[in-house]
Amino acid sequence: MAKSFNFSDAPGHLIRRAQQLAVSIFMEETAGFDVTPVQFAILNALIDEPGGDQITLSGRVAFDPATFGSVIGRLEAKGWVRRQADPLDKRRKLLWTTAEGAQVALQMKRAVSRAQQRIVSPLAPDERLQLAALLGKLVAGHE
Repeated sequence: MAKSFNFSDAPGHLIRRAQQLAVSIFMEETAGFDVTPVQFAILNALIDEPGGDQITLSGRVAFDPATFGSVIGRLEAKGWVRRQADPLDKRRKLLWTTAEGAQVALQMKRAVSRAQQRIVSPLAPDERLQLAALLGKLVAGHE
């Protein structure tokens, strides 16, 4: 019996490695925009549903609510997001993309599409669909 755990074939390790590769490729393709995958997800979520609150949005993009405010702060500093207190509950922060933020997100779409294609490029077209389905099932099964 082996003394160590064979992590190289473990799903958790492979998912972590795939995530590292995905982020690296995303950063290469979007280098001119100085944006992270989470920031891009936030911009797109706000374009789809403007005026949402911070807590709901953090759940929608699956990001830790405790550190979400600092990410929003960075987007605000870039002039891409506007945040204001809810008039009915000052503790609740509502968010919108600015015109510049929406324009930048639109400009990034081509680079992000290239990144997504590069991420799955080692797979055949039917394998790409299968991977997306299995990852979706895995995530949904744990939520």
